[in-house]
Amino acid sequence: MGAVAALLLLASLQLFLGAAFRTLIPTAVCGAVCYALAGWWSGMEPGKRLIAGDLAGGIWVYGIVVVTVAMLAWCRRYGRSSGSAR
Repeated sequence: MGAVAALLLLASLQLFLGAAFRTLIPTAVCGAVCYALAGWWSGMEPGKRLIAGDLAGGIWVYGIVVVTVAMLAWCRRYGRSSGSAR
């Protein structure tokens, strides 16, 4: 249940970034950094690992990709149109 809650928190952060900056770049960078950190934390030696190789760890690691792709698709709506008037 904690992994699902963490993914919801990640989705809300990515949604905030997409809406605040009106571009997909911060959302994509957030997802990439989160995935890189999860890979690093799950690849540490046993005893120091922060993300275990169990069901919750798998949901977290692979869910990051799913959430990031979903938020990139959702945040495309917030993009600035090139022909808009000021």
